[in-house]
Amino acid sequence: MPKPKYIETPEKLWELFEQYVKHEADNPMKKTEFVGKEARKEIVHLETPITFDGFECYLADKGIIQDLGDYSKNDDGRYTDYAPIIARIRLNCYVHNFKGAAVGLFNANLIARKLGLTDKQDIKVDQPNEINVNIIKKKNK
Repeated sequence: MPKPKYIETPEKLWELFEQYVKHEADNPMKKTEFVGKEARKEIVHLETPITFDGFECYLADKGIIQDLGDYSKNDDGRYTDYAPIIARIRLNCYVHNFKGAAVGLFNANLIARKLGLTDKQDIKVDQPNEINVNIIKKKNK
């Protein structure tokens, strides 16, 4: 007999995600800044990026489930109905972070790494030249 599902329906999973998004909006991170010549202390509220990992932590903190691994993998076919909702949640997280980074709300470098959007350049040196030889010699000293 299979174990019961902690989240009974895909609709309930989406409802929990919406609650997570609202929770993050209602509980922004806070940053202390000192403003002006007199260094007046101000608390600035910062929007928190919405992430799948954060959603899993939210569910664990609420005592609902520790992780959504079974729902995401669907190894035994019991969670097929959840696949579109899991995909939608992941896409919502991606879009939220991408848009936030694009407008400067979130650190673009951190978000790009999290989303796998890093710029890569492959530089290949086929033959050693004078500069490469000098660099190698300095490293070996």
